[in-house]
Amino acid sequence: MKKIVLPLALLAAAPAHAATGPFFSLHNTNFIVLIAFLLFLVVLVYFNVPAMLGKLLDKRAEDIQSELDEARRIREEAQTLLASYERKQRDVQDQADRIVAHARQEAELAAEEAKAKLAESIKRRLAAAESQIASAEAAAVKEVRDTAATVAIAAAREVVAEQMDAAKAGQMIDASISEVGAKLH
Repeated sequence: MKKIVLPLALLAAAPAHAATGPFFSLHNTNFIVLIAFLLFLVVLVYFNVPAMLGKLLDKRAEDIQSELDEARRIREEAQTLLASYERKQRDVQDQADRIVAHARQEAELAAEEAKAKLAESIKRRLAAAESQIASAEAAAVKEVRDTAATVAIAAAREVVAEQMDAAKAGQMIDASISEVGAKLH
């Protein structure tokens, strides 16, 4: 870097050595540059450029301030809106939690009701089955009794028929007739 700075400094100093002679001469470049600069400043003041620049800078400052105020207002509105949405989100979440809790309660009640109905249905079916079993048992007992009576009558008939002779049969008929007569009168 030092190698570059030294040649640049020597080149920059060369025009300063070009000015020779008296300073207030038109042949002196420094004097010409000074006059041009002063003339430039006079033109700027004559056309009121500093005031125009001041007004432009003031207008720009006002624009920036109004944009800052607008941004601040928008930020406050956004914060208010965000807070509102957060409240609404909490309210919706609370409502969703209540709905879920209510649905769980209803599901539990429905399950209990279904269990009760199932138990009642099982009891009815068991009662119906017991009734059918009792009916079938009674029918079977009756059928067994009827069959036993029929068999007993048939057996008694055979035994009586084998042991019975005409004299005993007559005595039995007479005893039966007298017994029926006694019971009827």
